[in-house]
Amino acid sequence: MKKYILECCVDSVESALAAAEGGADRLELCAALVIGGITPGLALFEQVSACCSLPVRVLLRPRFGDFLYTAYEFQILKREVALFREAGAEGVVIGCLQADGGIHMDQMRELIAVAGDMKVTLHRAFDVCADPIKAYGQARELGVDTILTSGQKRECLMGLPLLKQLCELQKEAGAPRIMAGAGVTPEVIRQFCRDTDITSYHLSAKKVVDSGMDYRKEDVPMGLPVMDEYSIFRTDSSVVAEAKRAIQEHIN
Repeated sequence: MKKYILECCVDSVESALAAAEGGADRLELCAALVIGGITPGLALFEQVSACCSLPVRVLLRPRFGDFLYTAYEFQILKREVALFREAGAEGVVIGCLQADGGIHMDQMRELIAVAGDMKVTLHRAFDVCADPIKAYGQARELGVDTILTSGQKRECLMGLPLLKQLCELQKEAGAPRIMAGAGVTPEVIRQFCRDTDITSYHLSAKKVVDSGMDYRKEDVPMGLPVMDEYSIFRTDSSVVAEAKRAIQEHIN
């Protein structure tokens, strides 16, 4: 029987607990999910690990933006791989590109060497690379366990043609598992289970929770002006549970 994985992307202990309550199989832990995720602090990882028994893969991304890293940023990435390996993470979620849009093989090899026996997910740097088929072969050469991808589109439904093509490649021995991400909902999972061979799904299942602050100072944004400082994003356990049911319905 095929093994299905429901991974939930979280950036707080509260969301990690909600993901576990909903039936997620694994967590991807990050910080600042609202901007696509950056590397979380060790203290957050430790608290999530103490409160939640799910395996955790840690997103390593030193900043918002592209995946062309300076020498300083790369040294930070290497150190973060070592720190989270020592802290007991199941895996790391990484990706480095060259200026021409190709996978930066030398940097990836260095990071994977530091990772040791941890699992490695190639994150959505894959979705902005120049040649996804070549990149898939390179990921296999590197020993990457999973590729998180939307099929190089804004949402995975739009990227379905490429995802189906990648599904054919993952049938080869030792090939990375394709994990669909971006715009994943329970209904999308149902459709993908019917129409593809994808068995791994990545979602955040976000809902907006109102801040507990009574006093609110308006017109003083701490970040992007379009963001409401008093809105907090949290994982909705009921959405995770529905996504889990979608997978179970297909299996049964």
